[in-house]
Amino acid sequence: MITTLIAIFCVGYVLIALEHKIRINKSAIALVLCGVLWALFALAGRNTQTGTLLSEQLGSTCEILIYLVGAMTIVDLIDTHGGFGVITSRIHTRNKRRLVWLLATITFFMSAVLDNMTTAIVMIMLLRRIVPEQRERWIFASLIVIAANSGGAWSPIGDVTTIMLWMRGNVSAGPLMLGLIVPSLLSVAVPTALAGRLVGRGETAGSASPAEALPQGVEPRMSRLILVVGIGGLLFVPVFKELTGLPPYMGMTLVLGAIWVMTEILYDRRRDMEESIQNRVSKVLKHIDMPTILFFLGILMAVGALQSAGILTNLAHWFDKHLHEPFAIAGSIGILSSVVDNVPLVAACMGMFPVADAAAAAASADPAYMQSFVADGLFWHLLSYAAGVGGSLLIIGSTAGVVAMGLEKMDFGWYLRKITPLALAGYAAGMLAVWLQHLAGL
Repeated sequence: MITTLIAIFCVGYVLIALEHKIRINKSAIALVLCGVLWALFALAGRNTQTGTLLSEQLGSTCEILIYLVGAMTIVDLIDTHGGFGVITSRIHTRNKRRLVWLLATITFFMSAVLDNMTTAIVMIMLLRRIVPEQRERWIFASLIVIAANSGGAWSPIGDVTTIMLWMRGNVSAGPLMLGLIVPSLLSVAVPTALAGRLVGRGETAGSASPAEALPQGVEPRMSRLILVVGIGGLLFVPVFKELTGLPPYMGMTLVLGAIWVMTEILYDRRRDMEESIQNRVSKVLKHIDMPTILFFLGILMAVGALQSAGILTNLAHWFDKHLHEPFAIAGSIGILSSVVDNVPLVAACMGMFPVADAAAAAASADPAYMQSFVADGLFWHLLSYAAGVGGSLLIIGSTAGVVAMGLEKMDFGWYLRKITPLALAGYAAGMLAVWLQHLAGL
């Protein structure tokens, strides 16, 4: 049964990776994979508590999904009101080499609050306005992908993987941000500095004005208000968790509800305008990317089936025996995340390596190694960094990369030749920074 489960999971993974070739949405494959794995696990009769295990896995998965639905709704609401245009339209430099650094910096910090895919879309749409030549735009777009992935790695709300680790208690907001801000910055700064030689000298065609950035019918004041309230609400969620001890999805539920109430009151005063209907939260909810939500449901539950069957525990024992080094394990996972989706990879690691008890780790046969797996231990910070930044090594290694590839028709081979060495240098620089911080006791 174990062999069958692993084989089916691997086949499902291959089909997900070949989504564009076979023309079947990866969400559909993930849902089928989830159902088949749990059905086989139940039919095998190896555990009389299959129903209980299924409920536990579904409960923890739904916490993440509720959080994501709330976050995606708020981000979509900001975008509907042109909030991101307020930011991007303030880019006035026409010097190409300055623009490289400016775009990377904005993307890095924007991605720490928003999801990588949304950040990449916003920045690439801006890029189209100011860099007319497509091949040259590929360089800028590639750095946007790197910055988006790195920006999400150091923030508890910046990436699905860090959200998962944060919500399950593997990391906490403060230590994660303090521990990974420098490595993540280096993982962007090194490729950006090296990419200067790829960008030609001269000036761009200029950027759009703030008026052009706003959707029709949306006033600048309303756009700025939604931007400030939305970003402030997202940033409030970690604060809510620290103050109340409640799971993050409860904070996200509160924030979404509060913004919904606020916008309803504001739009009720503008009943004569058609936009008061089109821009309400109830309308924005219909635009939520449900295939992505269902993909996360399917893939996380599929990984949960492997965990319940004990497969991930056995894999963890293999890692312990053959690698037995946090940097080697996390580093390997980071490289693998450039080929395989980092969400199931991190979910698998969380199943393989449960959070260790500090007292038990200290009393173990190898306390230095086991201390890496306590809450906010070295391994979990390494995993956050490696799984996020490692996705930049290939253009297909992250949702931001796939989006850029689709929007700009980027060539896989070109990215591999021109950008992968730069991304690898940044990845290695960040890993070195984590190692030096660890040696210094930071």
